Parts: sequence; C-alpha cells; structure tokens
Amino acid sequence: MAGRPVDHQRRAELLDAVVDYTVEHGFSDLSWRPVAAALGVSTMTLVHHFGTKEQMLVAILGRLRERMFAATGDMVGERPDLAAAARAAWTRTSAPERAAEFRLFFAVYGRALQAPEQFAEFLERVVADWMNALRDAQGPETDPATATRTATLVIATIRGLLLDLLATGDRDRVQDAAESFLATLEHRTPPPGAHDRAGPPAARR
Repeated sequence: MAGRPVDHQRRAELLDAVVDYTVEHGFSDLSWRPVAAALGVSTMTLVHHFGTKEQMLVAILGRLRERMFAATGDMVGERPDLAAAARAAWTRTSAPERAAEFRLFFAVYGRALQAPEQFAEFLERVVADWMNALRDAQGPETDPATATRTATLVIATIRGLLLDLLATGDRDRVQDAAESFLATLEHRTPPPGAHDRAGPPAARR
C-alpha cells in the first residue's frame, strides 16, 4: 500500500471523518486503532493517507482551523462594518451547535502551543485568518496600525468570551458581556472622511 499514490479526494473525506470523530471523542488519546474502527477502515488505510500519527494531528488541526474560519466567513459585507463583522463572528462561534468544535479548537490550540515547531502553520494562520477579515471590515480609510490593533482586541475579546462560555456554560452572563463589548464597536468614531466617502446621511439610511 505504501507504493500506491494517495487519492486526495478520499484523503479529504477521511480527514473530515477523523475531525468529526475527534470533535466527539477528544484529542488527547487519539490513536490509529479506535479511529479506524469508528470510520470502518483499516489502520493501514489511515497510515497510507496520513503517514504518521503526528502528520495526522497536523492535518486535523489544519482542517479544524479551516472549519473555524468558515464558521465566521463572509464577515465583511458590501460595505465595511467592524461592528457587524464582530457580531457575526460572535453569533456564529457562540452558537450551541458549534460548542463541541470550539471546545476541541481550544484543546488543540493548547497542544499546538506546546509543540510550536510541529504545528507552526496552524499557529501562523489561527490568528491571521480572522485578522485579515477584521482589518478589511474597518475599511480602507482606517490607518493600518489602528486597524491591526483594533482587530487584535476584537479577536482576543471574542475568543476570551467564548472560552468563558465553554468553561462555565453561563450563557446569560457571557452574552451580556458580549453585548456590552459589541456596543462599544457600534459607537466607535469612524475614521476621518469615512462619512464623506459613504455619501450623505440620508443616502446611508
């Protein structure tokens, strides 16, 4: 089997199934035999498509990161709006049906921090994906340094709130704090010239 070329479509299907398994069963004790049994394939099939267990872990982290970003995709609409983008990110990530995925996300984030060389791509992209979207959401009029600083604060705040929600399950308290934070973004002073570029007030209603 080692000499047979990898079927990349089949590998993608297997990877999604492995991530689903990991979301349900956790990340710490992941091993070939139970995963293969759950997927109804042989351990050699997994080895053929993923190589080593470490390579499979890297692939899981990469696909999980893609799923996390997809959950908050299209944050920037036709007109840049940071408050709307941040609200969309919070609403989608804090949805109860996504809790298991994000619980795994924080678990593997910690694993990646313990082995940064092995999971360098995950760590490089895990902030950058959101960073680019949230910078874009502030519009071209915003100074790049200001846009980066604000995006950093939004990412850190939303992820902190999400971690609190997952740890405590206290949705009412965390949602109240989230609404307070999002309100500060809605009342931000727009950058100089933004109103002029957007048109007169009547046109923006």
